[in-house]
Amino acid sequence: MSPRGRRPAGSDTRGEIVEAARAEFAERGYDAASLRGIARRAGVDSALVHHYFAGKPALFAEVMTVPVDPAYLVETVIGQPRERVGEALVATFLGIWDSPEGQERFAALARSVLTHEEAARMLREFLVREVFAKVAVAHNPGLDPATAELRATLAAGQLLGMAMLRYLLRFPALRRATVPELIAEVGPVIQRYLAPDA
Repeated sequence: MSPRGRRPAGSDTRGEIVEAARAEFAERGYDAASLRGIARRAGVDSALVHHYFAGKPALFAEVMTVPVDPAYLVETVIGQPRERVGEALVATFLGIWDSPEGQERFAALARSVLTHEEAARMLREFLVREVFAKVAVAHNPGLDPATAELRATLAAGQLLGMAMLRYLLRFPALRRATVPELIAEVGPVIQRYLAPDA
């Protein structure tokens, strides 16, 4: 049974949940980790996890220091007209990472996933399952899971590759490019993967 009731005064319940989630995600991966398991590891009732976090994607974003609620990101993109999905996703992505603080966070996240297989596996599962595949399925009803996963992976690779070249490797042409230019150039590629013409 998970402990119920109030936590001791001065305890950092939210922080304990985040640490438990970090360990659970690292050990089990994003897909296999559960909020119930995270609550058990933190020694709290699972309702308390829901009190602090909207769900597993939001908790994962906190663990990986992603500065946005993934559910909001996905809803924003899915809410766009089908023909604007690609540019909306690129605009949303750059809106998160293109500030100086966002670039620092992306650099830290990238170094983590490039040097730790557990972090890489978590991010792979999270991005494909919770972001890109959801957009692909929403705009392509009846899309089979294997095709959705492939399209999601290709879209993720495109955006992460662009971010690596812009923020970490600092390729001059990508550093000089404005956000509207990047949306115009990369948006149609993402569009082709996630919401191609019938």
